[in-house]
Amino acid sequence: MSPPNAAWNEFWANNQGPNDQLGCLPAGSLLTDAAQHAWDGFAKGLPKSARVLDLATGDGRVMRWLQATRRDLKLTGVDMADRLPEAPRGTKLKAGVRMEALPFPHARFDAVTSQFGFEYGKTAAVAKEAARVLRTGGALAILTHRKDGPILAHNLRRRKHIRWAIGQKDLPDIAKRSLRLRQSGISVVPKQILQAPEEGARIHGPQSAAWEIAEAIKRSLVLGMHDHPANVARLIDTIAMRAQNELDRITSLEFACENTADEKPLRGASLPPVSKLCRTFPCMCRESSRPLPIFVSTGCASYARSSLTCSS
Repeated sequence: MSPPNAAWNEFWANNQGPNDQLGCLPAGSLLTDAAQHAWDGFAKGLPKSARVLDLATGDGRVMRWLQATRRDLKLTGVDMADRLPEAPRGTKLKAGVRMEALPFPHARFDAVTSQFGFEYGKTAAVAKEAARVLRTGGALAILTHRKDGPILAHNLRRRKHIRWAIGQKDLPDIAKRSLRLRQSGISVVPKQILQAPEEGARIHGPQSAAWEIAEAIKRSLVLGMHDHPANVARLIDTIAMRAQNELDRITSLEFACENTADEKPLRGASLPPVSKLCRTFPCMCRESSRPLPIFVSTGCASYARSSLTCSS
């Protein structure tokens, strides 16, 4: 497994496109609409010109949504990844920052937010840091993954598909062995490589990660038939590296979902004495009948109870 932030560095480095196409929530999905609605309501309850810190900001999506509702907010995002997409205009971004050691003075912010980020850290330490940088009476709002939610379920399926391609079928190694044979004048794409995309689609579904990886390796060998084997080998290595990094991110997601089952770190973090911690009633995803993410908040309890309520 790669170092904790290496997989995310690679993810953001290769995903520098439009913000609405990145992150855990695809643009236009039910989950995206529910999350945006939640942050819109949260923003409306903040004081004028409030300073807001967004933890594990990633592509700055939460900052962008907050900014769209309240142009007066002073928004700062932090993330452990060293390379991130460009921050929304008018916001500040600090890369390479661990949530457990925030580089800000006490009581610096009026609100701390996090969407699918808080649970990736050491939650007790992150909660204490959030409490430290919040002013008295400040607000904390967190949208987290769920163990029984559709995002984890989707990624666990992808993990099975990826392991089939790079583990069970061993496609990267088979491809590289065939490239070594080219130096002896044997330029043939192995039968296993040629058949793998169809097999992956049949077993795991069309457009699955199994088909995607198998097809990428097949095309690399076929289209690189007249290229230098070393160049093609680098392409195969890149495919395998990205597959392994995705496996690492899925492992970290699974760990994060385990963290959300325990609210003790939040309750014991000496958070500002505003209103007690609230938790939304889980609403269901129409497509999968699984609960959507949990939104928890201190400082805006009446809103938090209904922030993600939707019809099923």
